Amino acid sequence: MQQQDEFPVSRRALLKLIGASAGGAAMYEAMVEMGYAATSDFAGPIKLSGAPKGASVLILGAGLAGMIAAYELRKAGYKVQILEYNDRPGGRNWSLYGGDTYKEMGGVTQHVQFDKGLYFNPGPWRIPYHHQGILHYCQMLNVAMESFVMVNNSAYVHSTRAFDGKPKRYREVASDYDGYTAELLAKATSQDKLDGLIDEDEKDGLLQMLRRWGALDKNYEYRKSDAVSTFRGYDVPPGGGLNSISVDSEPLPRKELFNSSLWLARFLPKIWEFQGSLFQPVGGMGMIGKAFGKLLNGVIKYDCKVTSIHQDEKGVTATYIDTKKGGAPKTAHADWCVCTIPATVLSQIPMNVGAPMRNAIDSLSYIPAAKVGLQFKRRFWEEDDAIYGGNSYTDQPIFNISYPSHGFFSKGPAVLLGAYAFQSTSTYSFESLSAQDMIKAALEQGAKIHPQYNKEFQNGVAVAWHRVPWTLGCSGGWTDEGRTKHYDNMCAVDNRIVLAGEHCSRLPAWQEGAVLSSLDAIKRLHQRAVTA
Repeated sequence: MQQQDEFPVSRRALLKLIGASAGGAAMYEAMVEMGYAATSDFAGPIKLSGAPKGASVLILGAGLAGMIAAYELRKAGYKVQILEYNDRPGGRNWSLYGGDTYKEMGGVTQHVQFDKGLYFNPGPWRIPYHHQGILHYCQMLNVAMESFVMVNNSAYVHSTRAFDGKPKRYREVASDYDGYTAELLAKATSQDKLDGLIDEDEKDGLLQMLRRWGALDKNYEYRKSDAVSTFRGYDVPPGGGLNSISVDSEPLPRKELFNSSLWLARFLPKIWEFQGSLFQPVGGMGMIGKAFGKLLNGVIKYDCKVTSIHQDEKGVTATYIDTKKGGAPKTAHADWCVCTIPATVLSQIPMNVGAPMRNAIDSLSYIPAAKVGLQFKRRFWEEDDAIYGGNSYTDQPIFNISYPSHGFFSKGPAVLLGAYAFQSTSTYSFESLSAQDMIKAALEQGAKIHPQYNKEFQNGVAVAWHRVPWTLGCSGGWTDEGRTKHYDNMCAVDNRIVLAGEHCSRLPAWQEGAVLSSLDAIKRLHQRAVTA
């Protein structure tokens, strides 16, 4: 788990204090207020109609925000065209398969060597059930979905500073935190420390609940017992035949447990966005982008690097160059423009918008993130450790190991997410490594949880989002001050131009943010167009 001293004194530190003292619900509410998380306000398909005769819209970027804008505006009667930097649709909705290549800033190229059918999602990798906007378009596109396993009680929690660096099963850590907390609260209740807060009937009910919830004994103590082993697992589980007697497990020492940072793994699944059900497209997250691209065949022009954007009373003109063929700059013109280019890139492109929007674009930095996909000879996490999907956590820079939520019991090679370094101070040093060194670090750190790593490893790929040339970062990193000062200006229609994308939403880093931002932007642009 990330230690408090690994984060700067900021919203993150405050959120940790809130979470430690007030619990997951309070922390989630704080996250909503601070813009780290928010509820989706998707209310069903947008209904636009009555586009001015012959009106046209130029869309910059074929990520989800751009493609949704093109689809809905075309339905409303607009002539639409998209300029896209990459040679594929989807933007950060992206999967890497065997045979793919990825070139990062500086020209370093990785050749993905995964076996056929295996993939890695460098960007988004899960969809919460309440993100109904993105799920609506998945259904519309007939993108097949399957369950994403977020919590697995058999997965591991690991701290380099606790229990001699040995990983512990999630169920052990979760049960022991609950048990010791229940014991402490039961003792406080029994010693009348809560007098004035609860009456006698509530006191009796609370003690009964704590005893069951924490697997406490008759003295309201959390100690080795069959009831405790029922929650945290047995050293020897009950069996059949003559040698069938179970052996109870010993809870972790309370002081060492409480002084460790392992509580974060217990907390994360409580966040609403990580509660079940979660989903993933069959075959990789990039299946959504591929399906949208097929639907918009002929609308998207690929390999277009936009170099300037100019608007006047007659419309909007984008100048671009062909990233593969080169040659003289070309232009695309339309009456209106929906720009979904990430602010990190857009800040470097000349665009004649007003000072409020320009200042908003220039002020927004993007958060750091890096992911590593690793292919192994066999699914040892299933065969040796009985882990089928879910996530293990560590306080090392890799932070997260995620096991595939598909292909259970398959034989032969498989790919897991070997690192998801995200927005901590250690992320900067991790993603500053070369791709091969990130893979090496993921193997070294992962081996402390799974000793099979070195023997079973075959190949890998690493993506540091600040080196992705078409985003230069993971997602919009709004600060409280920045959102108050610039957010409305970022989202406003500036004459004939409107911006859209996850950075123009209160669901940063989520695809749902891109969906909702796009729908809101085109609705307001349409209103401007019909009244112009």
